[in-house]
Amino acid sequence: MPSNESPQQATPPSPSTPDPAPARSTTSRLVPSSFRDLPSVVWTIFAGTIINRLGYLVTPFLVFFLASRGVTGSDTSYVLGALGAGNLLGPAVGGILADRIGRRPTMLIGLIGASAAQGALFLAPGVWTMAGAALLISAAGSTVSPAAYALLADAVDSERRQRAYALFGWGVNIGTAVAGILGGYLAAHGYWLLFAVDAGSMLVYALVVAVRLPEPRRTASPRKTGGRKDGIGYGVVLRDRLAMILLPLFGIQLFVYSLTEVALPLAIHDSGLSPAVYGAMAAVNAILVVALQPFATAWLARFPQLAVQGAGGTLIAAGVALTGVADGIAGYAVSVVVWSLGEVVVAGIAAGVVANLAPAHARGRYQGAYSWTWGTARFAALTLGVAVYTTLGPSVLWWTALVAGTTTAVATVALTSRVTARTAHELAV
Repeated sequence: MPSNESPQQATPPSPSTPDPAPARSTTSRLVPSSFRDLPSVVWTIFAGTIINRLGYLVTPFLVFFLASRGVTGSDTSYVLGALGAGNLLGPAVGGILADRIGRRPTMLIGLIGASAAQGALFLAPGVWTMAGAALLISAAGSTVSPAAYALLADAVDSERRQRAYALFGWGVNIGTAVAGILGGYLAAHGYWLLFAVDAGSMLVYALVVAVRLPEPRRTASPRKTGGRKDGIGYGVVLRDRLAMILLPLFGIQLFVYSLTEVALPLAIHDSGLSPAVYGAMAAVNAILVVALQPFATAWLARFPQLAVQGAGGTLIAAGVALTGVADGIAGYAVSVVVWSLGEVVVAGIAAGVVANLAPAHARGRYQGAYSWTWGTARFAALTLGVAVYTTLGPSVLWWTALVAGTTTAVATVALTSRVTARTAHELAV
């Protein structure tokens, strides 16, 4: 096949030509069976993601760092708000850049930019410069995911995409779990260490991207799609009716899941328990996900994926709602176990479905739209979720989570036939 790349770069096969499975070795036998036939590009992104997430240290300790610099009260909200706003901007830009200039360049821009912004935040002299640096950290950092997701979709066929995305998510959880332990130790020895490790891990991942990841050949954009010019913006996604139904459904499910970051610590605090209890609950989640996800992915691959997504979404909604009836450590542990099992079940499915809907030339923008949906859901949980909890009461939030989560799970399953028909049509084309 013709390629626009230089001869020195290997070109991943097109989605219609699956990669051959790598030769079995002693090392490969140690890998969970669901991931063994994934190509080297996927494993490189997995390894780079672990490295990158090992440096996910500044954000969890940002409030403590700001307090050490004399930033408290309402001034803290400006910096945190800027950090959240960047997660809305970055994915949209990253999706366009991934399709416009390529996957690797977009990832490099995001990683190097976020690394520089870490240094800017540490050295920032005032609240507004801190807010600007925080905006740049999250905006630059969140441009990476759409490009990485698109590169994963380029590297494997539709049958293996869910597993590729599940492996990506597994890497995120492994890195985050280790970072949670590392962060507390480093913070006790100086906040500058958090920034140094964060920035350094991003630069190491950038080096991995530059050296180990090939840029796939560019797929030409059709001049017209559905009678209209496709362009380089998000019109191609907005005109996709099925995508515009699925993305909001996924967004509501992501909103319910994101409540575990904000509403759970509030509930634990209101129960009179110490922050250490929340740390223990986070550890329970990390252990379950890291230990179970590879094996659950292999077992659940035999079932219709939207049905699995619906079941997992229901588990997450039920687990979050159980927080409202917990009255001690054991109760909170049960709720965490339930929604963690849901997290294990849904791993990689939503991103894989979105990738299978996307035309080859627009994968970056479809993944940008999905990443933006994730950012919006998390931002809504941090703002709307907290507002409901504090003004209308915790029980309203827990019932809302249960009803919204289960309703969207049913609606998602109801779209199975349409998604299957669409995927079959894309493969035929």
